[in-house]
Amino acid sequence: MTKKEDVLIPKLGVVTDIRRDTPDVKTFRVNAPEGGKVFEHMPGQCAMLSIPGVGEAMFSITSSPTNKEFMEFSIKKCGCVTEWLHQMEVGQEILIRGPLGKCFPVETELKGKNLLFVAGGIGIAPLRSVINYVIDNRENYGTVDVVYGARSAEDLVDLKEMQESWSNIDGIDVHLTIDREQEGWDGNVAFVPNYVKDLGFTTDKTVLVCGPPIMIKFTVAGLQEIGFQTNQIYTTMELKMKCGVGKCGRCNIGDKYVCKDGPVFRYDELGELPAEY
Repeated sequence: MTKKEDVLIPKLGVVTDIRRDTPDVKTFRVNAPEGGKVFEHMPGQCAMLSIPGVGEAMFSITSSPTNKEFMEFSIKKCGCVTEWLHQMEVGQEILIRGPLGKCFPVETELKGKNLLFVAGGIGIAPLRSVINYVIDNRENYGTVDVVYGARSAEDLVDLKEMQESWSNIDGIDVHLTIDREQEGWDGNVAFVPNYVKDLGFTTDKTVLVCGPPIMIKFTVAGLQEIGFQTNQIYTTMELKMKCGVGKCGRCNIGDKYVCKDGPVFRYDELGELPAEY
């Protein structure tokens, strides 16, 4: 177990690979200076990446803990820190602090279950870690369905991995959709919440959902319409985390701190939170 004081001290990382996934998303591979991973983590945990003199921001660790060689972060360009990160080049150093937050319960509640992953846009980032963890421990889980959508085909993150790897594994089905028709796309066209309902999943599954808040809201409502209960659904709220260790108070909602009690929550736990969220 990582000591609390360990996550307060930034460690040095080196960017060893950068790939462009979409026009505004890049995936950064990070290693320790001596090689290997900067630290160990579990699926759903986050890390604080910082650039001295620029700032720091929280990101999901998108690689699986079963990958012992490196860590990855899929980052959407949407602000000052991410703008700087997108200008980085292979070989540059970065400060990294973590692991932060609680993980998805892959070794307890999810074990032995049929799993349904639902993601929209960059929301696939925290779920990718869980999906690859499940794939690498395939015997511990039932069937796996991945429903993923984005604005356009060009905005689908990790599309190559989904089509060439995940889709070819027994017991795993990948369902892709985009928001509106476009030339060259012969797949499904629909918003993710509608697509989930159209697919008509049986309710013998545990659901992990991540994406824009409005997408999560309508996806959960759609799942409830076809018979799912909120205690079958997990989500992550890492976007509300700031310091990551319960000191700044900026992520508290009611009597909960997202960084200490989450960022992974079972959806019925969020039902207890006040309306201002």
